[in-house]
Amino acid sequence: MPLPHCWLNGRYQPLAEARISPFDRAFLFADAVYEVIPVYGGRLFRLRAHLDRLRRSLEGIEMASPLSHEQWLDVLNGLVERNGGGDQYVYLQVTRGAEDGRNHAWPDGLAPTLFAYCSPLPPIAPEMLERGVAAITAPDIRWARRDIKSTSLLPNVLLKKQAARAGAFEAILLQDGFLTEGSSTTVHVLLDGVAHAPPNSHAILPGTTRSVVEELALRIGLPTRSEAVSEAQLRGAPEIWLAFSTRGVLPVTRLDGKPVGDGRPGEQYRRLHAAFLAYIDELAGTPPL
Repeated sequence: MPLPHCWLNGRYQPLAEARISPFDRAFLFADAVYEVIPVYGGRLFRLRAHLDRLRRSLEGIEMASPLSHEQWLDVLNGLVERNGGGDQYVYLQVTRGAEDGRNHAWPDGLAPTLFAYCSPLPPIAPEMLERGVAAITAPDIRWARRDIKSTSLLPNVLLKKQAARAGAFEAILLQDGFLTEGSSTTVHVLLDGVAHAPPNSHAILPGTTRSVVEELALRIGLPTRSEAVSEAQLRGAPEIWLAFSTRGVLPVTRLDGKPVGDGRPGEQYRRLHAAFLAYIDELAGTPPL
């Protein structure tokens, strides 16, 4: 369940009392972008990377950033504190705003709608760490600008539901015989002792947790490579990992009903997960920006 306080258009208020216009373009057109930012021990995690990506997404839909990084920090710190601190995550959304009516080509001068709320950070179930999670593969049916973190998520919703119906945690997406990403995750594939992920492009979202994985992999002596991963390489990989803001990194141990490697979380995943937890502890008490 969401935590009780939100921030809407410059004001902290009870989430239950928050109201926006039915003519907001996020409601009518999904004309909006968003970020999900984890919070550990009351500290916003990798905030600069998230705000940098928010600014890139806004530029991608021809909007200026409404607040500076420092202003966002003040807003979000205040929201986290009002919701009790500790471990949670912030959902932050910027819409193009509301107009009188519905027009595909937006009029100039709209005031953006700014909204943020918090939810408890879901703990990782011990069995996920011990047994890993299942995934399925599916064709990538999304639009051509996946690098924009848009609220237009209907294809992702359909793909995630397809995975859920199959008893899987995630749908890993393929296009023209190559890996793109998961329906809500970045996918890393271990090949010949090197952690691979597809290169950033319009075809995938530049993952903030992906960057953490790549930095921590180098810390533990595991090389990384940004290059195309074929479907055959994906299916033959000894380890597959999912990276995303609300859970960090999870191991995929079954893909389309078949075991990945020996069907258990691999050695490199266990090393990486330990490094991720140590990194969170290392950042405690340091400035978020």
